[in-house]
Amino acid sequence: MSQQLLRWSWRLAGSRCGVAATAETPGRADEPLKRAISRNMLLLFVIGDMLGAGIYALVGQVGGRVGGAIWVSFAVAMALALFTAFAYAELVTKYPQAAGAALYVNKAFRQPFFTFMVAFAVMLSGITSASTLARAFGGDYLAEFVSAPTVLVAFAFIAVVALVNFRGIGESVKLNIGFTLIEVAGLLLIIAIGIAALADGIGDPSRAFEFTDGEAVPLAILGGAGLAFFALIGFEDSVNVAEETQDPQRNYPRALFGGLIIAGVIYIAVSMIASMVVPTAKLAESSGPLLEVADQGPLAINTKVFAAIALVAVANTALINMIMASRLVYGMSRVGIVPRLLGRVHPQRRTPWVAILFTTAIAVILISTGDLATLADMTVLLLLLVFTAVNIAVLVLRRDHVEHRHFHAPTALPAIGAVVSLVLMTTKDSDIFLRAGGLLVLGVVLWFINRALTGGPGETDTGVWQAVERPDDD
Repeated sequence: MSQQLLRWSWRLAGSRCGVAATAETPGRADEPLKRAISRNMLLLFVIGDMLGAGIYALVGQVGGRVGGAIWVSFAVAMALALFTAFAYAELVTKYPQAAGAALYVNKAFRQPFFTFMVAFAVMLSGITSASTLARAFGGDYLAEFVSAPTVLVAFAFIAVVALVNFRGIGESVKLNIGFTLIEVAGLLLIIAIGIAALADGIGDPSRAFEFTDGEAVPLAILGGAGLAFFALIGFEDSVNVAEETQDPQRNYPRALFGGLIIAGVIYIAVSMIASMVVPTAKLAESSGPLLEVADQGPLAINTKVFAAIALVAVANTALINMIMASRLVYGMSRVGIVPRLLGRVHPQRRTPWVAILFTTAIAVILISTGDLATLADMTVLLLLLVFTAVNIAVLVLRRDHVEHRHFHAPTALPAIGAVVSLVLMTTKDSDIFLRAGGLLVLGVVLWFINRALTGGPGETDTGVWQAVERPDDD
């Protein structure tokens, strides 16, 4: 997720779950947001949202599943993501509001419990993603500077993230662009180093077309794509700045598809170069696979320099995920669909400290019980569940006509997107389903605990989700 999302999350996290103003941004619930984001700014936002830490950590893991043809799995993952992007393009331009998936499924199905579970799945995906990155932070990139047990470093990392989250953060567009440029520069550097190494006779270009032995090629590609999808998620977060985008009906689809394609092309190039320059087995064994490329050939650089870039990307993405997850919990507590205790705000820091402790505790459990690939698979599975619901919602909402013009996706594409999301789920092992299912059960428990505490259906069943559907600010 992008760094600018920090600034917006203070106002939008509540609106994603039905609250327009949070403790960080007092104001009227019906106060419109300023449309200050141009098309180019939105494009950078989408690119920065996607070019996070996934590619830095998972190239080798994908190679372990598909073989040297890592780029094929990234290409397939990008193509599959495009189907769901069409659904988001239609829904965002049709309903240019900040609530995202929760808004769409609520409009389509009018089932508060289902709406809550979709919002809870989005929140969980942020925690599982941050947990993945905490494990990555404690791996080979950090080992360039200091040697320490991965799990202990991951615990310390997530604790620091919680402290920063508790302290409170305000970020600017310039800072977001700065982090995005650092992440892009690191990936372009790998491409340049790899090309120079190949020109110098290092590596084996044919390796980029080899597949894992003993498994059917389509299954190997799909298995790799199911994990590579982790590096491509993030584009869906751009829906939460729809209310602040200038002319979203025109600018959002262009920025969304442009950003997705640019990020996808960079990923394909990086993964292809990596597999050509470094043996697949060596990449698969490393939690910092791009380090193996950085010290190859005539343009090789000190691996500490590249490790520092990677650690910035990892830390930035993890921090954003945890801030968004805690604000989602806070927002849900404010509208009374999870226990009010989770919405407690610290009197001095004005941050949701109970929600921060709650999300951090889940992250600690995940870090201690799952490795890098397992946590990444859980993130993908949770978002695939959300994507399935969104793709179906866009078809259901065809019956809901709006007065303004909006992007219209070919009917076949959301249908394919729903099927693709379901098919990608089949690439996950039963253990991943059990782990993700256990987290979703936690949401069910919170839902019913809240109903018991409030003595009945309460706000949740009397239209609290309608608060999400505020009039458009055109």
